Amino acid sequence: MAVETLVLDDDCEAITGWGRTAPTLARVRRPRGPAEAAEAVRSSGARGAIARGLGRAYGDAAQNAGGTVLDMTGLDRILAFDAAAGLVVCEAGVSLHRLTAALLPLGRFVPVVPGTRYVTVGGAIGADVHGTNHPVSGSFGRHVTALELLTADGEIRTVLPGTPLFDATTGGMGLTGVILTATLRLPPVETSLMTVDTERAPGLDETMARLAAADHRYDYSFARIDLLARGAATGRAVLTHGDHTPYDALPRRHRARRTPLAFRPVRLPAPPPYLPGGLIGRTTVGLLDELRYRGASRARTGGLKSLAAFLHPLDAVPHRNRVHGRAGSVPYQFVVPYGQEEALRSVIRRIADRRCPAVGAVLQRFGAAGPGPLSFPLPGWTLALDLPTGLPGLGAFLDSLDEDVAGAGGRVFLARDSRVRPETLAAMYPRLGEFRALRAALDPRSVLTSDLSRRLDL
Repeated sequence: MAVETLVLDDDCEAITGWGRTAPTLARVRRPRGPAEAAEAVRSSGARGAIARGLGRAYGDAAQNAGGTVLDMTGLDRILAFDAAAGLVVCEAGVSLHRLTAALLPLGRFVPVVPGTRYVTVGGAIGADVHGTNHPVSGSFGRHVTALELLTADGEIRTVLPGTPLFDATTGGMGLTGVILTATLRLPPVETSLMTVDTERAPGLDETMARLAAADHRYDYSFARIDLLARGAATGRAVLTHGDHTPYDALPRRHRARRTPLAFRPVRLPAPPPYLPGGLIGRTTVGLLDELRYRGASRARTGGLKSLAAFLHPLDAVPHRNRVHGRAGSVPYQFVVPYGQEEALRSVIRRIADRRCPAVGAVLQRFGAAGPGPLSFPLPGWTLALDLPTGLPGLGAFLDSLDEDVAGAGGRVFLARDSRVRPETLAAMYPRLGEFRALRAALDPRSVLTSDLSRRLDL
């Protein structure tokens, strides 16, 4: 087999995903406007270019070994806001954190929030991210009403929903073009608080039944699941449900009555520097899961939490991706369709039996699928977790889980992937050929490319 030799410039920088598992070197360009972005794409050379936001994709989606990476965080302006219609026009490098800070005081909120608000609008569209309100609100692309897209030929196109290019861009991992601006529709809110109900479920069947019952009762629902529990306790979980709190529901003397739309994110001290083996092992994870489960109420209703504390509590911990040590972590997220619950049960039992110290495992339900051929959500059950890279036999174990997921008609999330095999991916995404054909017609020289696209032949 021929070995590819990369000729690297002296100005190359090391780049890695949030999981830090496969660092590569690339030339980083930091455009401040559309013209600079177009020039960076035109001059990218044989290895092409890929856009990058705040680096929260876990794997290699925003890496391009030996090529060009466009750091889009310099295009971070909010260009226009129509308060009556709830429409905002912004550049692709604007973060969801900044959108929230700017527009929540005006009574509007981001319609779909993933596990972190430190992602850019461009990244949220490219991954078609989802939140715990997916059965109600769908994924991010559903709320985009227009895009400006820099394609590989240097042309800037206005792309509208319902067109093949728009659909391929939502979930297309940056391979159809560089998103420059987006117009988003934001729903109204009356306060910056959530009304929260929590409950415990002693096993997987009860966890799934309660999540299913919550679909039409709450806007947001998810379960933090204990993947070390076995036997009758397999799949036990603490379930959390929430709705945006209306102003009239605030207690009479609550401080939010004075400033109902104040945005109050919490910031905790940074964790220690990397330690050998990381901070999280089986014993630690088991203890944390036990404390979370035992410390939760059997059923509690009507609690109030800030939006930040409810939707992205881990954002309060800087550099939280250090907990697995220098070797990093392997994220794993999959979805299996409704009707394939036994496949979900099998995967959860296998993880529990192997005693995998899975951090932050979350089970939730998805609603209708988006139109994008590479968009991840489909109607079904999704489980997300992080595993330390040093687990013996981890690669082979995850490959076997991939086969189970694909056999059930499910798929893995490309924004969290760093190791799925291309032949397995083709089985998971039946419209992959459609995406490849559109990309080949739009970008025959593969100017827009990434480590992910090369690994998976996208």
